[in-house]
Amino acid sequence: MSAVTLRLKQDPVVALEAEVITPDRFAEMSHEEICSSIVYHGKRQLRLDEFFDVEGERSDDLILHGDLNRVRHLGRAMTRGSLTAHGDVGMHLGAQMKAGRIEVFGNASDWVGAEMSGGKIHVHGQAGQQVGAAYRGSLAGMKGGLIIIDGAAGIEVGMRMRRGTIVIGGPAKDFVGLQMKGGTIVLRDGAEIRAGAWMQRGTIISLKPLNMMPTFAKSGFQNPTFISVYSSLLKPHGCELPNDASVGGYLRYAGDRAVPGKGEILVWQEHSAS
Repeated sequence: MSAVTLRLKQDPVVALEAEVITPDRFAEMSHEEICSSIVYHGKRQLRLDEFFDVEGERSDDLILHGDLNRVRHLGRAMTRGSLTAHGDVGMHLGAQMKAGRIEVFGNASDWVGAEMSGGKIHVHGQAGQQVGAAYRGSLAGMKGGLIIIDGAAGIEVGMRMRRGTIVIGGPAKDFVGLQMKGGTIVLRDGAEIRAGAWMQRGTIISLKPLNMMPTFAKSGFQNPTFISVYSSLLKPHGCELPNDASVGGYLRYAGDRAVPGKGEILVWQEHSAS
């Protein structure tokens, strides 16, 4: 069964709300049904094929081409299949995703994987704000799955997340792990200020020094066993965590003591830098 391929032929003037672009819908649709799917361009309801050339039908593998930075909600709530985008994508990529795979060969905007509970998202470029975060007014962010951002990310990565893993390859901005309730965030290139603010549970791992908040207390220098487990799980995705005790270890900080926090931040430190 060949993939359904969408090629952007007309750039949206304003944001294009395209929740219909998901493997769950296209898996059972004929070519004409896909073409006639409704998208929202501002206040206007239009056919999908007014913006995209469509190839294929009845497949849960989607391939998109073009500058999609104004196309929102790609892969929203998907439970199966794959979505591969060759180009930048807009806000809410993979939001509330439950299963499947999303891969972006470009940059992504805000709310990547917001409140997702399963599946994998891999953005080979940069991402905007609130990766894996909770929407405003919601008590729970990411609940499972894996998000990998190869480049930098904006503020509030993993805000209120409960489970799952987020890996940020480049530097992240302020408030990583804000009000975090569980899960793991890996920072391969560190972050700006206020990492772990008001976190209650969960783990933030940073391979670069962090500007720690005074509400976190030093709690030992160690090489936790689970680091090697995480390293093995992440290695196939291009991310390895140092865990050689002869080279260094992780300086552990416990907090946030401003709340009833039992979270932890682990900062890699080589022996020569101790």
